[in-house]
Amino acid sequence: MLGLTILGCNSAVPSFGRNPTAQVLQTQKENFLIDCGEGTQMQMAKWNIRRSKVTRIFISHLHGDHYFGLIGLINSMSLLNRTQDLHLYGPKELEEIIGIQMRVANSHLSFKLFFHPILEEGILVDDNSMTISTFNVKHRIECRGFLFREKKKPRSVNGEQVRAYGIPVSFYEKLQEGQDYTNKEGTVIPNEVLTRPGIRAKSYAYCADTVYDETIIDKVRGVDLLYHETTYLKANEDRAQMHFHSTTTQAATIAQKAEVKKLIIGHFSSRYEKLDEFLIETRSVFKDSVLAQEGTCYKI
Repeated sequence: MLGLTILGCNSAVPSFGRNPTAQVLQTQKENFLIDCGEGTQMQMAKWNIRRSKVTRIFISHLHGDHYFGLIGLINSMSLLNRTQDLHLYGPKELEEIIGIQMRVANSHLSFKLFFHPILEEGILVDDNSMTISTFNVKHRIECRGFLFREKKKPRSVNGEQVRAYGIPVSFYEKLQEGQDYTNKEGTVIPNEVLTRPGIRAKSYAYCADTVYDETIIDKVRGVDLLYHETTYLKANEDRAQMHFHSTTTQAATIAQKAEVKKLIIGHFSSRYEKLDEFLIETRSVFKDSVLAQEGTCYKI
């Protein structure tokens, strides 16, 4: 199971108690921080997100509301004597920015920071549990989205059945991989008799700041949870286009055409104090939509 905790859901200027963009995707083993707006580490402390479990940070683009909290978080990790490696993915210019900040402060990290410049679409991480890839979105500057896909879960051994058929423990791993078992008499015992289906692998897609762009559809098709920015209400579609942002109904249209299971909307403009209308408009097109609410963990 994956869990997405929202740390910040507002756009450029913090207002009405809402903070700039940041969220944490939580797995059983580690946490992934996605964007890091101003105040992110305070939000992590407030909502009990452990810095030590954050192993990878993904920065979508270099507008301040998506990364101004990064150097503070990294510095705090060092002050707390972190020793675990940290992997950072973002625009190539980000490495220079961090280097300048560290150099002028004469600061040195207590841990190894590995920077991975994002130069093109494609896979960023591919390990035993998950594949993480990036794709382009259309904003005023170079900007990326991120797609997190769990690997297919192994089948679960049916303890009662394997004992009944006398299956040796040494064969359990092959059963989990889907193999049938052939006993000494040559009888084939089908895998589905001896195992149960594994937990379905889950997926999450994060669409950072973007104008309405249908090229996103195929990149996020069928995901369990899609985050798509909705900076403006439908009445401000012209403003959204001018600033390379999206509206409620545009985000909902992407979700509908991509056949995703659930949509979460965020990056709300500071011109709006109340957000009720955002949800009403979005649900008029895509019913299974929710607001990004700070401190809320959405189970995937």
